[in-house]
Amino acid sequence: MPQLIDKKVDERSKSPDTTLKAKDIFQIDTDIEVPSFSNKDEYVPDIDENYIFDKDTTLAILAGFKHNRRVMIQGYHGTGKSTHIEQIAARLNWRCIRVNLDSHVSRIDLIGKDAIVIEKGQQVTKFKEGIIPWALQNGTALVFDEYDAGRPDIMFVIQRILEIEGKLTLLEQNKVISPHPSFRLFCTTNTIGLGDTSGLYHGTQQINQGQMDRWNIVSTLNYLNEKQELKIVGAKLKQFLKIYDKKILTQMINLANLTRVGLKNGDISTVMSPRTVITWGENTLIFNDIDFAFKVTFLNKCDEAERGIIAEYYQRCLGKDLPEEWLNITKENTINTNEQTE
Repeated sequence: MPQLIDKKVDERSKSPDTTLKAKDIFQIDTDIEVPSFSNKDEYVPDIDENYIFDKDTTLAILAGFKHNRRVMIQGYHGTGKSTHIEQIAARLNWRCIRVNLDSHVSRIDLIGKDAIVIEKGQQVTKFKEGIIPWALQNGTALVFDEYDAGRPDIMFVIQRILEIEGKLTLLEQNKVISPHPSFRLFCTTNTIGLGDTSGLYHGTQQINQGQMDRWNIVSTLNYLNEKQELKIVGAKLKQFLKIYDKKILTQMINLANLTRVGLKNGDISTVMSPRTVITWGENTLIFNDIDFAFKVTFLNKCDEAERGIIAEYYQRCLGKDLPEEWLNITKENTINTNEQTE
């Protein structure tokens, strides 16, 4: 959970104090002007200058910021759903905090709890607000990652604030919190509220229709096309491109695209995101070996039963066969043991 300061941080105006032209800021064909803040603070994400915005997803998120819509972004893992929201917030100077709704996040984390604090040299019990009351009162864009993996008890907590004018009742405090004018709510999901129908996302839950109806806008974000990804990854791997040909980087991205097709078809369960390709390139510089870098970056994360498919992708894209012992964990361990014995 993010570390938040106890006092309110609302020194800024309650509402955005300027507007930006989306066409100029996000490089998309639209006439929308979106409200923004002039000043940035510690809760505003950092800008990634190399980020490329998907038009449909950007329009959906901008509608959320401008018109206070509740926006759900759906897509396969590795498509950059949460990053998309963060990068828009960064350019609007809008506070943005992400919370991953994994199995460890409880109602107490979201709402708050009584805690023992020291005041004037004495121990006193004081209610410490959770992330939802804090965000509601401090004009923050709150992003729930993996929303469809949330536990039932916290989903009902979130349902209270899904209404545009949704007030939060803190029973522990006998207090009702009204949302700050700049509070916004987003979520990202791997499914569209239907649960794990593909077998790829164990732990996801079905979202009841009452909750789905309260999400005003639902957008789907797919992987980048090859040209866009080459531009982004290349900007991050300038040192790599000084040593290796651009053709090699294209082959690496082609391999990543094959893993994504394999994921959609149900052939494999692990996928290469643009971030994985960047890490592969960085590790290649460290080990001076593109094959070994692939092994430690991605292959070792894959199920042993799927490594043969990954090796086939590798051969098709880079024209090389991976060592057979890399594809069989048991065999590789046996070889390593024999080498140590000798």
